[in-house]
Amino acid sequence: MANYVERVIEQCKENNPGEVEFHQTVEEVLTSLKPVVEKHPEYEATALLERLVEPERGVTFRVVWVDDNGKVQVNKGYRYQFSSAIGPYKGGLRFAPNVYPGIIKFLGFEQIFKNSLTGLPIGGGKGGSDFDPNGKSDAEVMRFCQAFMTELYRHIGPNTDVPAGDLGVGAREIGYLFGQYKRIVDKYEGVLTGKGIPYGGLLGRAEATGFGIVWYAEEMLKANGEDFKGKNVAISGFGNVAWGTAWKLWELGAKCVTISGPDGYIYDPDGITTQEKVDYLLELRSSGKNICAPYAEKFPGAKFFAGKKPWGVAQDTGCKIDMFIPCAMQNDVHMEHAKQIVEGGCKFYCEGANMPTTNDALEYLIENMTAVGPAKAANAGGVACSCIEMGQNAGHTAFQHQAVYDQLHQIMKNIYSACAKAGETYYNDKNALVPGANIAGFERVAEAMMAQGLV
Repeated sequence: MANYVERVIEQCKENNPGEVEFHQTVEEVLTSLKPVVEKHPEYEATALLERLVEPERGVTFRVVWVDDNGKVQVNKGYRYQFSSAIGPYKGGLRFAPNVYPGIIKFLGFEQIFKNSLTGLPIGGGKGGSDFDPNGKSDAEVMRFCQAFMTELYRHIGPNTDVPAGDLGVGAREIGYLFGQYKRIVDKYEGVLTGKGIPYGGLLGRAEATGFGIVWYAEEMLKANGEDFKGKNVAISGFGNVAWGTAWKLWELGAKCVTISGPDGYIYDPDGITTQEKVDYLLELRSSGKNICAPYAEKFPGAKFFAGKKPWGVAQDTGCKIDMFIPCAMQNDVHMEHAKQIVEGGCKFYCEGANMPTTNDALEYLIENMTAVGPAKAANAGGVACSCIEMGQNAGHTAFQHQAVYDQLHQIMKNIYSACAKAGETYYNDKNALVPGANIAGFERVAEAMMAQGLV
């Protein structure tokens, strides 16, 4: 049966040449599923894994728009609808110049298991474009979004596929996309999540991913007899995920001592422990400059390390870090960074971004740390709240902040429990959270796939 898993991995690589991010997540997930697959020979008989790694539908299209100088621009658009076994396709749209099928497929495949872990009725999908919104005017972003939706609308709907935002797709982009969809189909329906509050958005959605990460990490600590009070935490990034993470860490009594950007990282020995500092992350993000250095100018006690990543902050500053939470981009933490993290004496690591750790680095961290929280579990709070927003729209009602927070907190507790239980069952280790998340997410999807026949 192990040969079955390995055969599917190799076949996937052959069928999707050059898509290294997709290969990486398929290998990581399927390898951890071996003990489950061994108990179910019917999975091989029905080619369940082969079906799982092949999207149900993939759409590639051109996006033609006109910039402010009157020049015609052409971008590529994508939507990969991976699995509708447990609900309509659900997953964000990413606008970034490095977007290509390998990144969209990796994100969509991960989304299957992340969405399953929430316990909510949502399948997995992802989309985006190689369009870069940075440096574009509002009018240019609007024209691009309208052109993008003019094709995408054919493939989505509130009970078919419900996209959301992701990297490069925030409130501005979601607004333009929703407006164009509404104009084309002549319906006011919850086809997108992450919308603005005045037109169907969910209170608390913006901070949901970061809050969920910290609540998941809190469960990791509790299971090992600890909590966040007085802990030093290092995070990467300074965008939406990092902002929500820093905010909730502060509320739980921890000190978030780093943020980072493409220009380097900030070390703040006092931590992001005031409302002014939390709010300033929003200013940095909305500036459009994509740099974090101004934080050190705004708060003189902080220090900027140009061209460096925060994984070596213990060596750079002597500060003992109790937990690292990468919140920036995929494959941000490599083997040399993992060794820095372990050498600094840190015992806990919780992924915030999607697949922020290379496979070899992740294995090293698991072997040398007390507990490692996987992204597909820890950052599921965003999509969980997206599903809550879908329910809000379908019921033509509005939930208040506390109701959203209460639902999200319980969902993250449930996700942690499912991961720990699966880790204990199949690996005899409550801290085997990485394979535990894959297994817990997979079991629900596999059961639904088997029940629905060969589709």
